[in-house]
Amino acid sequence: MQRPQFKKESNQMVFGIRAVMEAIRSGKEVEALYVQRGLGGELFHELKTVLNEYQLTAQQVPVEKLNRITSKNHQGIIAVISEITYQKIEDIIPQIYERGEVPLVLVLDGITDVRNMGAIARTAECSGVHAIVLPTKNSAQINADAIKTSAGALYQIPVCRHQNLLQTVQFLQASGLQLVCCTEKTNADIYAPDYTSPTAIIMGSEEDGIGNELIRIADHLAKIPMFGKIESLNVSVSTGVILYEAIRQRLAFSH
Repeated sequence: MQRPQFKKESNQMVFGIRAVMEAIRSGKEVEALYVQRGLGGELFHELKTVLNEYQLTAQQVPVEKLNRITSKNHQGIIAVISEITYQKIEDIIPQIYERGEVPLVLVLDGITDVRNMGAIARTAECSGVHAIVLPTKNSAQINADAIKTSAGALYQIPVCRHQNLLQTVQFLQASGLQLVCCTEKTNADIYAPDYTSPTAIIMGSEEDGIGNELIRIADHLAKIPMFGKIESLNVSVSTGVILYEAIRQRLAFSH
């Protein structure tokens, strides 16, 4: 499977209200935005307008946190620019079908640990996943640690970040993909679904699992069989287990 090569963004921080607004308007991918608590003034209100226009959310923090991040004159605002360029899943799905391939998409709901994110991306890239879908909020930053843990896979696999994960998953369903939620809230195991069909596999956090709104619309709920006393796996390991069951089925089907 051939994937388009995506432009790599240099990991950097942008300081100052005007500089941050210019970075946003120029199309830079903002990974995180920190604003000094209590900041005001005409320029700050202009910034808020820009954030609303681009559907970005700033994290209100004490000035001490900003000072720990940088010793430079930050003027009460720091933007962290993403190392990657995010894609839109609405653009990717038609391309997969046009190439005559069967979509395999990975949706991550609430995965906030950057090393888990990197490890999952590495496995996803190795197993031929077409794209990873993330929510804008409550998701790990794609930073240097995530890139390193992924062994560079995050530069190779399309990552799609969307405001409304439920709507995005409903789009996948409407595009012919079955939704398989990997969850303990079922008696069915991961070997039951037919992964040779267009599929979106949804993984949730180890703490909270997959959101109920996604569970409700899923085509299949599937759990990994457990036989030990611990009865839990790291989410990156769980992702590898279910992805390679999908690959096993697809290889068997193609032969």
